[in-house]
Amino acid sequence: MTALSDFNATPLAERACGTCTLCCRLPDIDALEKPANAWCRHCTGAGCRIYEDRPQLCRDFLCLWRTDEKLGEAWDPARSHMMIYRQGPQVTVLVDPDHPDAWKRAPYAAVLQGWAREGEGGQYVIVFVGDAVFKVD
Repeated sequence: MTALSDFNATPLAERACGTCTLCCRLPDIDALEKPANAWCRHCTGAGCRIYEDRPQLCRDFLCLWRTDEKLGEAWDPARSHMMIYRQGPQVTVLVDPDHPDAWKRAPYAAVLQGWAREGEGGQYVIVFVGDAVFKVD
């Protein structure tokens, strides 16, 4: 996994990870030899055992919910069962495989379709659910 988000993004003061640990499960993290959709061996279920020594990628990552004030509480990854980030023009949605249809439900489906239709600067939306990949139209 390379860049996960716009690293210049600033977290919103009122938003914290809380009990969410989806970033410890959903993405692959080469530096930790962690495949996608597998729990990181350092995840305690409430945090990270190696937090002070975690890889730079983990230090730099902020999901879109933490940085985009337009995403309301429904988009909190712990509630939505999705982790969203930007990679240039690509909006990437990683869906918790325990909730594979989460991205198809309201309010998420309509917003994802809206982002795909906007296509600002060539923007597009890709959804990963386990091994399945979908492009939102």
